[in-house]
Amino acid sequence: MTWIDSIGYLASALVLLTFCMSTMLSLRAVAMCSNLAFICYGLSEEIYPVLVLHVILLPVNAILLLRMVRLLRRAKLAAATDLSPDWLQPFMRAKQYKAGETIFRKGEHADTLYMIVSGSVWLPEIDRRLSSGDLFGEIGLFSVGRRRTQTALAATEVDLLWISDGALKRLCERNPGLSLYFLRLTATRLTENAARLDRGEDGLAEALRRKVGTSDLAPPATAGT
Repeated sequence: MTWIDSIGYLASALVLLTFCMSTMLSLRAVAMCSNLAFICYGLSEEIYPVLVLHVILLPVNAILLLRMVRLLRRAKLAAATDLSPDWLQPFMRAKQYKAGETIFRKGEHADTLYMIVSGSVWLPEIDRRLSSGDLFGEIGLFSVGRRRTQTALAATEVDLLWISDGALKRLCERNPGLSLYFLRLTATRLTENAARLDRGEDGLAEALRRKVGTSDLAPPATAGT
């Protein structure tokens, strides 16, 4: 067996190895090594279809690897810092709503995550107002039932950025750091909403107690003669 044959077998083994990779980064790296081996093999044996194919695939794999490395760095930075959605903006699209318009209603299918660029959004069920920089819609998006848990209304004219569930899912699948970010965000939002509901229930209970106490102190009505 010549050294050229060895390069051919090595290239084939690297292609087989790509099917055993557990992460996209390692897959792209092994694929690039396979491309280089096939380029050497194609040049040596003058097999031009193989040579042309892998000359094209090598820069494609290099570009995809570079993109994933950059995205992973941003995801790690997001996971290590406070909850800031700024890194998500390049993947989002713009949309506008006029004051009073409904962005989504409670119980509707959740398929979009939103971020406020300017203006404010009101959540009437918990009487909460969101402002510039806030993300919303993530709880329904990651819930099992995929249903909105709140109604969102444009309190003012509002500029939003949005990303679909499919695009967000692909980002999370490639980078576990993104999933960690949204886990922290969802847990924080659920805690805040629960605290608001508790305060609302306590206020209602106190109002009822005062009303009952006032009625107990009132003198009984007497029949007229």
